[in-house]
Amino acid sequence: MSLPANIARIFPHRPTSASPTDPLAFYNRIPSTMPPQVDTIHISCSFTWHKQRAEQLAGICELIGYKVNIGGPAYGTPAGEFVPGMYLKQGYTFTSRGCPNKCKHCLVPQRQGKLVELPITDGFNILDDNLLACSPEHIHKVFEMLSRQKERPIFTGGLEAKILQPWHVDLLREARTERLYCAYDEPNDFAPLVDAGKMLRDGGISKKSQKARAYVLVGYDGDTPEKADKRMRDTWHIAGFVPYAMYYRGMDYVKTPQEWRKFLVPWEIPQTRAKVLEEAV
Repeated sequence: MSLPANIARIFPHRPTSASPTDPLAFYNRIPSTMPPQVDTIHISCSFTWHKQRAEQLAGICELIGYKVNIGGPAYGTPAGEFVPGMYLKQGYTFTSRGCPNKCKHCLVPQRQGKLVELPITDGFNILDDNLLACSPEHIHKVFEMLSRQKERPIFTGGLEAKILQPWHVDLLREARTERLYCAYDEPNDFAPLVDAGKMLRDGGISKKSQKARAYVLVGYDGDTPEKADKRMRDTWHIAGFVPYAMYYRGMDYVKTPQEWRKFLVPWEIPQTRAKVLEEAV
């Protein structure tokens, strides 16, 4: 599927590893010259703290004379059909939208609604909000697609530990998965994470390979760096997942307090994270 030649996209932030790289994708700026075929500009905003800049860019584009469409996750815009390369780099893909769960700290149900399976487009980095909640038929088709890719699959969107099944593990192993991610957002998530870790190891995905990783939510109301540190260590030593600290910001950008910045640093750098994980429980 080719990208529309008349639409340029402007993102109100610096590019990331997941950002599109085609000539009609721009970051935190309006180019001085635009290809003549462009008559429409999409302003895509992911985070609420970038909305002011997004709206500033949109206003300038309208003054210049372009048709402007502003939206994205920060505006609660339903994502709908996925167009490869439009708002994400080629190779990143969604095969479903939404999630049947209503987790306390998650905005997916509010923004995307119930789970909807999409037409499957090629890619190796699966960003689905809850792939394992899809039908078995859909999941098998996703892995058939992955078998055609040159790159080994990465499940960045996350796999729900509570519903992981041995046949899922078989598919992950046979696909030679590069990385998979689960989540540890709330206390009730830990027991399923432990079970999932054992299932992965029993299915041939070893702890030593460090393919299994987990986003560990930290910094929410009532949390402390000491509590978060224990969860991070338990995620590795007990559940067998490499932990990634995800600091909870809520809807609005708030400067990270000093105590949390101090906590996050050793967990964000691979070398220091490895050193911490080598320490005894």
